[in-house]
Amino acid sequence: MLIPSTIMKKTPTSEIKNHSSPPQGRPLLLGTLVRLRWFALAGQTIAVLFVAYVLNYPLPLLECLMLIGISAFLNFALSLKFGLSHRPTTALAAIQLAFDNLQIAGLLWLTGGLQNPFSLLLLAPVSVSATILPRRETAMVGALALTIVSLLALSHRDLPWDPQMSFDLPTFYVIGVWVALVCGIIFVTIYASRVAHESRQLSDALSATELALSHQQHLSALDGLAAAAAHELGTPLATITVAAKEMQSDVCEGALAEDLRLIVEQAARCRSILTRLRNLDSEENSPFMAVPVSELFSELVRPFAHLDKEVKIELEGDPKDQPMIVRHAGLLHGLGNLIENAVQFAHRNVVIAASWDEQNLTVTITDDGPGYPADLLPRLGEPYLKTTAPGRTDARSSEIAGLGLGVFIAKTLLVRSGATIGFSNKHPSAVNHTNAQVHLRWPRTALQT
Repeated sequence: MLIPSTIMKKTPTSEIKNHSSPPQGRPLLLGTLVRLRWFALAGQTIAVLFVAYVLNYPLPLLECLMLIGISAFLNFALSLKFGLSHRPTTALAAIQLAFDNLQIAGLLWLTGGLQNPFSLLLLAPVSVSATILPRRETAMVGALALTIVSLLALSHRDLPWDPQMSFDLPTFYVIGVWVALVCGIIFVTIYASRVAHESRQLSDALSATELALSHQQHLSALDGLAAAAAHELGTPLATITVAAKEMQSDVCEGALAEDLRLIVEQAARCRSILTRLRNLDSEENSPFMAVPVSELFSELVRPFAHLDKEVKIELEGDPKDQPMIVRHAGLLHGLGNLIENAVQFAHRNVVIAASWDEQNLTVTITDDGPGYPADLLPRLGEPYLKTTAPGRTDARSSEIAGLGLGVFIAKTLLVRSGATIGFSNKHPSAVNHTNAQVHLRWPRTALQT
């Protein structure tokens, strides 16, 4: 039965192309940002009141409480307007984090600038931005933090301190604090943003893989439904057949006899169809039955027969000892994806060379198009790749983002089937590299289960 492989070749691929580039940021729920802000405001309020009423240090209490109140008002306004379950846009989330930076900056300006040990809190909005926002917005929030740190180093009110004691940090020490905060902001911006970006890439790629496999699970469910329907329809169909034959024995000729004969013939045809539906899971028709390697690849290349590119299958090994491959959905999709990529980038020819011995099956897929960019070869199989090679303008480079996810999914599925997979260029010394190759090897025992 060719339905699974045919649908698998088309439907998941179209879905995967819709995921060809990773999302650039996922703002948190508004409720999360609001709760984080409440937590920060509680800490600020406690710190200000402790300094004013426990330590009895002079500080501009009214101005500090006004800044805290403005932030609290923002929290109330956002909660009432959007609701805590709202997911804000990237711009709105960036504006909120920028406001948080400015609010902290105002408090620090009133209470000693970089001499205040709480100046470290300027890193908090930057780290949140790096985790949830795209790189551009994160860079803007980071640039604002750098500007604030620099301004606070130059201008601020005195640090609240015991009036009976003098306190004045050396300028060189303040410069050191400024350097530390600048380095911290830059490091957090780059490191946290990169880690979060790669985590999102991997999550989205795995989701795309699950989406592709879910189509095959739906097909299996349809097979079961078809068999169940065939079983349920068998009894009424048998009743119709018996009744029609009984009536045939009473009517020898005429139009009614012809109609009865037609009913019996069509009932027999229906019974034949239902028999095939009931046997979808039999060894002869099962989509997971074991087939010779030559038959498997013939089926995989059939969708490309109408193209003006030749897909050639070369077999090397004892024809009587061909490996029998169980047609698992993941294996079929992974191989089909690699063949589709080869056909897409080939100029005229694609060669699928399969060889085997008593232990292993080896398959090499080669196309005569542009090869893989040299800077990507060590990372092929990772999702969402982008070439960094200068002057690389061929088709394989221009479409490398989509290729990265497709190859990631194919590699994931094939590795699960027991394969080892590698990528190379047949002519790596040529200009821009040519003839991309995919090398696959399975233990024969892994293909038969």
